[in-house]
Amino acid sequence: MELRGRIEAFDDHRGDGLVRSDTGEALYFHCVNIVDGSRSIALGVIVSARRGVGHLGHDEAREIVKLTDG
Repeated sequence: MELRGRIEAFDDHRGDGLVRSDTGEALYFHCVNIVDGSRSIALGVIVSARRGVGHLGHDEAREIVKLTDG
């Protein structure tokens, strides 16, 4: 399922963060899921993503595409 949201948190050292969807849900993501390969993303950037099941069986954001530059 595709979603739209904003980057709420990102830790450059660990390479992970949270996307807050337009519906208010927070989804974990890892930097390898940023489509442009940048491995980093600024807070406040608006993104589209796909919901998927992560390694621990929890939903997370995948295929993250930047819609704004933040």
